[in-house]
Amino acid sequence: MKIEVAGMSGKKSSLTVADVARAAKVSKATAARVLGGYGIASETARKAVLEAAETLGYQPNDLARSMSTGRSGLVGVIVGDIENAFFSQAVRGISDMLRAADLNLIISNSSERLSEEIEMVSVLLRQRVAGLIVAPTDARYLDHLKAALAAGTPVVTLDRHVPELEADAICGDDRESVGRVLRRLHEVGHRQIAYVTAMETTDGKLGKLEDIGISAVRERITGFLTHMREAGVEKPANLVFVGATGDDETSLVVTSILERSPPITAILASDSLIGARIFRELSDRGLKLPQEMSLVSWFDADWTRVTSPRICVVDQPTYRFGQEAAERLIARLKGDASPPQVFVIPTPLLERGSIGAARSD
Repeated sequence: MKIEVAGMSGKKSSLTVADVARAAKVSKATAARVLGGYGIASETARKAVLEAAETLGYQPNDLARSMSTGRSGLVGVIVGDIENAFFSQAVRGISDMLRAADLNLIISNSSERLSEEIEMVSVLLRQRVAGLIVAPTDARYLDHLKAALAAGTPVVTLDRHVPELEADAICGDDRESVGRVLRRLHEVGHRQIAYVTAMETTDGKLGKLEDIGISAVRERITGFLTHMREAGVEKPANLVFVGATGDDETSLVVTSILERSPPITAILASDSLIGARIFRELSDRGLKLPQEMSLVSWFDADWTRVTSPRICVVDQPTYRFGQEAAERLIARLKGDASPPQVFVIPTPLLERGSIGAARSD
């Protein structure tokens, strides 16, 4: 393609979208869409604009682009806890996909607090992010996310599906995953099985399921209660232990589990941080896995493969979670106006050495 530019001084810093449009023989609006990575343009126009930009040495001015298009070329990502290996690997998947699409990301940590999530959404929108990928902290309070969508900012939810929000969602098959774990534990004789979560309640007991704000937590606990009832276990809610938010809190939870009568013979940890703390507590107290306690954790974290025995896990392909979330957001930024979709990623049980037959006391 031959590029001819009339009246150019040759200084790359003075190049504008209009210069590229003129060289590519397309409208300025078309050139802006191609260079900004938003909207729709034909493949012929796209190729002409990109070739013109490369030949001229055009470098986009992010500030000018955000002022003219309303988009900064940045994507806001808000996760619950970046120290959690699930979120860190998911963010890596998001980052790799966005980089390939010439987009960058700003990472924010909500600490699973709704107030911080709302503040971060506000900050990111003021920075004119092109879109948002969010792990919603509380499915009951969505006004800030609904406002972003109403303003034309695409939103994709990560690891959590909120039906009331008109947004694409990437999540695991949480309820069925619990069923797979419990069926396996039941096969080897376990009936008294503890489910441990970091979720906090005012009285330290499981309340109404509809009051659980994080949808993934609600789905897993719902699955736990349903499958335990189907197995004939009475009052399975008494086997849900909440408040495992740190080392000291988890130690208290483990103490409660070990003092329970009839004795609990297996533990299901709701995430890898809790799983690691429980494993350490059991080891420090001299309990042998799986002879004296069986343990299953969510997420195939590195630590689960270096313990003795290695830990059974519900495998969450978190890098893929991030890839899928970024892919959906990119599609929306390119003009995909199809109805919101829920993408459910299978999370199989990886059986290792920490499940054994239930002990008989």
